[in-house]
Amino acid sequence: MRFKWCGGAGSTMASPSGAGKPPAVLLLRLVDPPFAVALRERYRVLDLLSSGQPLPAFLAAAAAAPDPPRAAVVMGGGSIRADAALFDAVPSLRCVVSTAAGVDHIDLAECARRGVVVANSGTVYSGDVADHAVGMVIDVMRRVSAAERYVRRGLWPVQGDYPLGSKVSGKRVGIIGLGNIGSLIAKRLQAFGCVISYNSRNPKHSVPYTYYADVRALAADSDVLVVSCALNNETRHIVDGEVLDALGEGGVLVNVGRGANVDEAALVRALREGRIAGAGLDVFEGEPKVSPELREMENVVLTPHVAVWTAESRSDLRDHTVANLDAFFSGDPLLTPVMLP
Repeated sequence: MRFKWCGGAGSTMASPSGAGKPPAVLLLRLVDPPFAVALRERYRVLDLLSSGQPLPAFLAAAAAAPDPPRAAVVMGGGSIRADAALFDAVPSLRCVVSTAAGVDHIDLAECARRGVVVANSGTVYSGDVADHAVGMVIDVMRRVSAAERYVRRGLWPVQGDYPLGSKVSGKRVGIIGLGNIGSLIAKRLQAFGCVISYNSRNPKHSVPYTYYADVRALAADSDVLVVSCALNNETRHIVDGEVLDALGEGGVLVNVGRGANVDEAALVRALREGRIAGAGLDVFEGEPKVSPELREMENVVLTPHVAVWTAESRSDLRDHTVANLDAFFSGDPLLTPVMLP
């Protein structure tokens, strides 16, 4: 198969070989039309989804092209990993640009071994995810979504006033992962008068919050536990049954990190047995499939991994991705490089 380049009128970037042909970029995720146009105006986009091919055949054709792709755009949390199998299939790749902040879908050690540079979304989503996390805290504790359903079902005139929720202001909030997103969550909840503490790989001496090296101790001293950490071997199921028991029957869990940061089976049991008060979840272990039990619980707020997405963040991500690709092909430093081991 030969790829047909679908470039736009503004496609003027020369290839590294100086032949005047725009460089090829491997696109391994779905993007919206404006994003696709922005890429095609500058690069020869080899698009997996529009090719209609199985992944192995698509990658083989890309590798066999006269000017094979040196950069790939990948999606966090997707089914395609940037690992040895991908680099074996397309040996020309020297740059991976992820549209996510997390890099659990990228084998960083393999990238380092092969001389592949990596960029992520940086802080593009940070404010949006922090807003969403705070919204979930408010929703679960004040029972906003559950009360809205109560009204829509016509139950108010039949059953009377809806059960009371809990105030948010003044609550003790523990944050797992005090990076860009976690720090913004902390600042927002401080405005509610919440008392912030956190767990991270190391204490951060630049912040006034209490540090807990042990997540169970953090949970025991929190009314609300917010998960905003990356997913890796150390943080997989960092919230397990013991942590949920430490959080206690009045506690609330909010997860805007990765689904596998939480032992979902243990969470379902804790909610079913009343060992915690409620949860707000934007991410899930088996997404897009969500536990039927979670879907039926009135004290659980569920959103379909949309904390990162607003009209503004989508536009910003497009510009940010193109800028990272431009930097790579121009030989300049990446805007948001990921540290390799």
